[in-house]
Amino acid sequence: GSFTSQLTNLKENTTYYVRAYAVNEKGVAYGEEKSFKTVEVTLPTVTTNDVTNIKFYSASCGGNVNSDGNGTVTARGICWSEVQNPTINNIYSEETNNGTGTGSFTSQLTNLKENTTYYVRAYATNEKGTAYGEEKSFKTEEIVDISVDSDGNEIVTLYGNIVFKMISVEGGTFSMGATSEQGGDANSDEKPVHSVTLSDYYIGETEVTQELWQAVMGNNPSYFSGSQNPVEKVSWNDCKEFITKLNQLTGKNFRLPTEAEWEYAARGGNKSQGYKYSGSNTIGNVAWYDGNSNLTHDVKTKSPNELGIYDMSGNVLEWCQDWYGSYSSGSQTNPTGPSSGSYRVLRGGSFGHSAGGCRVSYRSDYNPDYGHTNFGFRLAL
Repeated sequence: GSFTSQLTNLKENTTYYVRAYAVNEKGVAYGEEKSFKTVEVTLPTVTTNDVTNIKFYSASCGGNVNSDGNGTVTARGICWSEVQNPTINNIYSEETNNGTGTGSFTSQLTNLKENTTYYVRAYATNEKGTAYGEEKSFKTEEIVDISVDSDGNEIVTLYGNIVFKMISVEGGTFSMGATSEQGGDANSDEKPVHSVTLSDYYIGETEVTQELWQAVMGNNPSYFSGSQNPVEKVSWNDCKEFITKLNQLTGKNFRLPTEAEWEYAARGGNKSQGYKYSGSNTIGNVAWYDGNSNLTHDVKTKSPNELGIYDMSGNVLEWCQDWYGSYSSGSQTNPTGPSSGSYRVLRGGSFGHSAGGCRVSYRSDYNPDYGHTNFGFRLAL
């Protein structure tokens, strides 16, 4: 009868001669001789796909093993490095293993560094060795980008799409406290009016938004929900924790404004028109207060003040760096408030305040451990 044998352990690209045989009592008989040549094994052919889903620490890249080279593809994947021509089993490269055989595959490249250029190649391995696809390059996203606009303001971008502006405030000398435009609304703690001189600084164009807080802290304590609403229900201590993390992320030295810096900016700095509220004598033009609201609103939905700063009257009260204390009549330069105290300063009024509580000189204070639905803040630098 017929039979079939598997000839193994042959050499590639080699001519062999074969004969069938059979043995009985008389001896061994052979069939006619045949010859054949084993195929030549070559390296696989593989292509590298474009890199996609590029993030700060990860990306996706795939490939396709088009041919196994007449061999067996025992490994395939993507290798990458910060230097060109990455290879597998190289101390400067990383690689994935995406199975065996021909066909397409996709790899996830992880543990990347932000704002870094990488070079990638698909690879496939058979008996002959390892073949590589064409090299591709990509750059991971930058977590923090800081630029300066034509007015000298700093534009900070986090994670590619969260943008906030720090307004450049030119220093100067101003009268702090219950100046004449405040009229009979002024409280005793806004007196005496005193001269303050400040150096240049930056202050947030807006109150810190829920979007920015969420990006830095990974949570949102606010009672009123909205990505562009000011974050609220934050204590003074919460704000300091946020600023510490933001500084670690950006390499900057953000802080809370001093009370004097806050009032100077609210008054419009050296562009001040002497308004009672921040940017107007008509509160409804510049503020969300108890006469037009009972909740927070998106920042920048009212008119800005003379420096292009929004919501320094109304929306939410804003924590300042200073301990709360009484004013003195003497002139001061870059004051930072009392050296100690029990309560921290809050400024600007809120949606829950009357017009009188949203004046540029109005002062408030509270326990630094406490957060309320109308307590927020803005950054200084």
